[in-house]
Amino acid sequence: MRRLAPSHLYLAGDGPREGHEGDAEQVQITRNVVDAAIDWPCQVHRRYSNSNQGCKYGPSNAIGWFFKNVCEGIILEEDCLPHNSFYSYCRALLERYRDDTRVWQISGNNFLDDQWFGDGSYFFGGYTTTWGWATWRRCWQAYDPEMMAWPDVRLSGLLANAFEDQDELEFWTRIWDRLTEHNYPAAWDYQWNYLCFANGGLSAIPNRNLVSNIGFGADGTHCLDETDPFAQLKSNDLGNLIHPSLVLRNWQADRMLFTTVYKKPLTNTEKLRLEILHTLKSIKRKVRIRP
Repeated sequence: MRRLAPSHLYLAGDGPREGHEGDAEQVQITRNVVDAAIDWPCQVHRRYSNSNQGCKYGPSNAIGWFFKNVCEGIILEEDCLPHNSFYSYCRALLERYRDDTRVWQISGNNFLDDQWFGDGSYFFGGYTTTWGWATWRRCWQAYDPEMMAWPDVRLSGLLANAFEDQDELEFWTRIWDRLTEHNYPAAWDYQWNYLCFANGGLSAIPNRNLVSNIGFGADGTHCLDETDPFAQLKSNDLGNLIHPSLVLRNWQADRMLFTTVYKKPLTNTEKLRLEILHTLKSIKRKVRIRP
């Protein structure tokens, strides 16, 4: 980041978790390290929270704040390390597709890095991987962390058009049902993916992975397994940028991404949590109807 010396930086940081000893100190140390590292002329905007908003509202509120101040930009979380070519790639595509309402996201991730799709340096898909990405205010302004429209969209059946295979539709229906009914998992990005699917928004995906997630490990929030193959995913130089000749969704790549990354059974812990949530909901309902 120092080598690129951006003229504007927007920094957002969640606050310490209540009841977690040492959190406040670690949060302050982290903020001090970040502030000390910015030693070039730069206008820095900060949104540092005093309380912990969690993995759902922390990132989504920060991104919302970002797009209240800018019309377009790049978004990186603290454990995502981009290749230098990621920035020029994002800048070029932000400008090229600024007014193209078909395109909703520029992704820096390619989880199918051993294959090349299409005739350009990137292709278009329906999935919105967010380990380093960029978008525009015109897209984010429709984001709703609660997915209030989901029940009506579900009943309409129209979202079937977003998927070629029934198992894919059923998989995401279960995910979005859990999010809206049980607020689980505590996340912000499933809602973003839903929004793009619901609006037919395309994501530009580089044909070489441009961002590594270095946050896998015991101290992580969701990425705990250091042996996960995606923990070893390296970033690469994309080379000279070649734009694809067509702005069309690559259904083959999307299907491969679904079967490689997303389609996996619930862990025992996740199953247990859902059982507890269902039980508590049932008890609460019985208490309410008791005369």
